[in-house]
Amino acid sequence: AVPAGRGGMVAVIGPELEAVEAIVIEARNRAGGEIIEIANHNSTNQIVLSGSARGMEVAIEVAKEKGAKRALPLSVSAPFHCSLMAPAALAMEEALRACDLKAPVVPLIANVTAERVSDPAFIKQLLVQQVTGMVRWVDSVERMQRLGVTRIIEIGHGNVLAGLIKRIAPEIAVVNISGSEDVESWAKVA
Repeated sequence: AVPAGRGGMVAVIGPELEAVEAIVIEARNRAGGEIIEIANHNSTNQIVLSGSARGMEVAIEVAKEKGAKRALPLSVSAPFHCSLMAPAALAMEEALRACDLKAPVVPLIANVTAERVSDPAFIKQLLVQQVTGMVRWVDSVERMQRLGVTRIIEIGHGNVLAGLIKRIAPEIAVVNISGSEDVESWAKVA
């Protein structure tokens, strides 16, 4: 969707969402219309921006001026979860047309809305929106907690989400499974 080097993402550490929203407005004003958007609300003090390469440079400057503890570029292949990804959203929409989704048998929280969803047609729409929309991780974890979730299993390499969940809802037990040995260990205690 975006040629290499034309977009990026920046993690802003320290300020809460409202302060980062102000940083985005200031950075957009200074950058003269460059794309700068909030991509991920990962925790109360970790928010990721996404947009044009120039926009990310300006956002870093403004975030530091406004007192962010850190504002650092992320090593990513594209500016995910922002309007620059619209061509990828169109491709996702086209690909999903051919899919016959079934209603989930477990509750599904869409990270673009932080709401529980079950209608397959609506899930397809939300998957498309997710490509360009903000990941509402804080709201999603809080929603799961309100639904009575007491344990979350993170599957895949690394434990970034587990760390974020512990900051958002320390009452929720988090297990990370990154390989077959983790599955075997977890199965013994589950």
